[in-house]
Amino acid sequence: MWQGLKSIIAKVFPMTISIHPSVDKGVQQPQADGFSGGQLLCKCPSEKVIVTVTAQSAHNHVCGCSKCWKPKGATFSMVAVVPSDSVTVTSHEEKLETIDESALIKRHACKGCGVHMYGRVDDPTHAFNGLDFIHTELSGATGWSAPEFAAFVSSIIESGTPPDQMDAIRNRLRELGLEPYDCLSPPLMDVIATQVAKQNGVLN
Repeated sequence: MWQGLKSIIAKVFPMTISIHPSVDKGVQQPQADGFSGGQLLCKCPSEKVIVTVTAQSAHNHVCGCSKCWKPKGATFSMVAVVPSDSVTVTSHEEKLETIDESALIKRHACKGCGVHMYGRVDDPTHAFNGLDFIHTELSGATGWSAPEFAAFVSSIIESGTPPDQMDAIRNRLRELGLEPYDCLSPPLMDVIATQVAKQNGVLN
């Protein structure tokens, strides 16, 4: 009986699923030819941390892991990668702190507002060495690469999402054109596996 009632309620009052403010109204395709980056600003009302990026982003995606920064009320973060040598802190670097020195991705956050300004992979043995993870939503510039997929989707349960909502969330992601994965996208997983194979002597 209860299951039938839940079904009726769901039809009359459909669940509003918020993935991320940048995609909830549809994934835009803002990527511009020749786009070469912009400034990322923290959320402090003054004395903002500014990070200047001089490259187009790649592999933009929404991420369900519990470590990535996300805006208030968002179920997923939105994160992309750029070459580390294209990232420079150009204002108030003294306000940055590393969230977890032991993590693969060293996330540098503003001590004032808590926003993650960039996350750096500096492990020379890892396939992502030399890449920084950034949140393009922190930039006022248009032309960044659009999100392409959803990663670590099941991890949103660890942040409090009820497991019985997961089918609806995955369906919504697919409606937005963001194929859901419980890891990274196949091309990125191939990059990681290739690096491991080379380290183990399986590939040249």
